[in-house]
Amino acid sequence: MEEPLCCCEYVDRKGERNHLVACFCDCEDLDEGCERWLTCKSLPPGTLERIADAIADRVRVPWFTGAVKINISLVPPLLMLPVFLHVAALHFLLALVILTSLPMVVLWYYYLTHRRKERTLFFLSLGLFSLGYMYCVFLQEVVPRGHVGYSQVVVLTCGLILMLAALSRAKKDPGYLSSPTSNDKSSCRVMDLPSKKVTGSCNGLHGVTTSGATGGRTVNGETKGYSRLSAEEPEGIKKDWCTKCQLVRPARAGHCRLCGRCVRRLDHHCVWINSCVGEQNHQAFILALSLFMLTSLYGILLTLDTVCRGRTPFVALFYCPGAYSDYSSALSFTCVWYCAIVTAGMGYILLIQLLNISYNVTEREARLALRDNTGRRLLGGLVIDTGQYNRGFLCNWGHFLSLGSPPPQHSAEDIV
Repeated sequence: MEEPLCCCEYVDRKGERNHLVACFCDCEDLDEGCERWLTCKSLPPGTLERIADAIADRVRVPWFTGAVKINISLVPPLLMLPVFLHVAALHFLLALVILTSLPMVVLWYYYLTHRRKERTLFFLSLGLFSLGYMYCVFLQEVVPRGHVGYSQVVVLTCGLILMLAALSRAKKDPGYLSSPTSNDKSSCRVMDLPSKKVTGSCNGLHGVTTSGATGGRTVNGETKGYSRLSAEEPEGIKKDWCTKCQLVRPARAGHCRLCGRCVRRLDHHCVWINSCVGEQNHQAFILALSLFMLTSLYGILLTLDTVCRGRTPFVALFYCPGAYSDYSSALSFTCVWYCAIVTAGMGYILLIQLLNISYNVTEREARLALRDNTGRRLLGGLVIDTGQYNRGFLCNWGHFLSLGSPPPQHSAEDIV
C-alpha cells in the first residue's frame, strides 16, 4: 500500500510521485530549449508545447491531500490588471497606450485559443478579478472622499451580489444532452427513434429526417436502436445525428467543439463564463449581462461625480482637468475608463442578444445562415433573420421567457 501524499507532494502527468521543491528539476525539454536559445538554434517541432505542458503540470499549491494543480490561465489576469492600471495612473499618455493595447491583447488571446479550440479560464478570471478589483478601488479611493452616500454603496453592492448570483446560475448546466452510453438514463426523456433518411453532412453532423413511428439506425448493414428524441418534439421535424456524441439532437440543438457536448438550443460558447449558453442558462446569461451593465454604469457615474465635480458624466469622461492632480484621482479615473471599455463591449454583446431574442434566432443559427446564405441581414447586419422560428416580437419573447420550463402535461383524454 502506497504512503499517502504529503501537502507538497503530487503525482505528475507521467504517473510518478514528485515534490514541489523539485519543480525546476528534470525538465529535459526546458533544458534543451534554453541551450538552443543560447546557441541561436531553432527548436524542434512541438518543443514549446511540451515545455508549456510541463510548466502547467508543475504549477501547484500545497494542500492537505497533496499539492493541487492550478490552471495557469488563472494567473495572468491577477498579475496583469493591477500592474497595468497602476502604471496607467502615472501619466495620461501611459493610460492612453495601456488602455488601447489591453483590449487588443485580450482579443489576440481570444482568437489564439479559439483557433486552437482550447478552453481557458483566462477570461473568467479576468472578468471576476476586474469586478473585485474595481469594487476595492471604489471603496478605498472614491468612498472616503465623502461624496458617495451609504445608501449608494449599498445599492452598488447589492447590484454586484445579484450579478454574481445570476452569473453563478449561468455557469450551471446549459442543457447538455446525455449520450446513449451515459449511466444516468433517468435524467432525460427517451423514446424509440423513427426511421431516418440521411440528407447530407457537414462537419461530421448528418441531417436526419424522421418519417415513421419506430425504427433505428443502420450501421454497416446492422440496425441499431437508439433513443434521444424529446417527447414533445412534433412528428416529421428534421433532426441531426451527432457522430461525436453518438446521439440524435433535437431541433436547434448543436455540438460545442470546446465543451465536447451537445447542447439544447445552443446559442454560443461564451468565454467569459467558460461554458455554453443554451436552453437552460440563456435567461440567466441575459440577466447577468443586464445586471452588469446597470451596476457598472452606476459605479462609473458615482466615480465621475466624485473625481470630476461639477461636470456631467459624459463631459467628465473626456475632459476632467483635475483627474491627474493626485495619484488617487488618477487611479480612480483610469479605472473608470477601463470599466467604460469593458461596459461598451458587454453592451454590444447584450444588444446582439436582445435583437436575436426578438427575432427568435440563436448565434449558431445566424452563423449557419450566413455560411449557407439563407438568412436576411437586418438593422445594418446586427441581426440575421433566418425566418425559421420567427413568430413575431411578443411570441418570440414569450418563447424565450419559457425556456427551461417543463413541457405541458397532457391527460389521457387529450391523447385519445
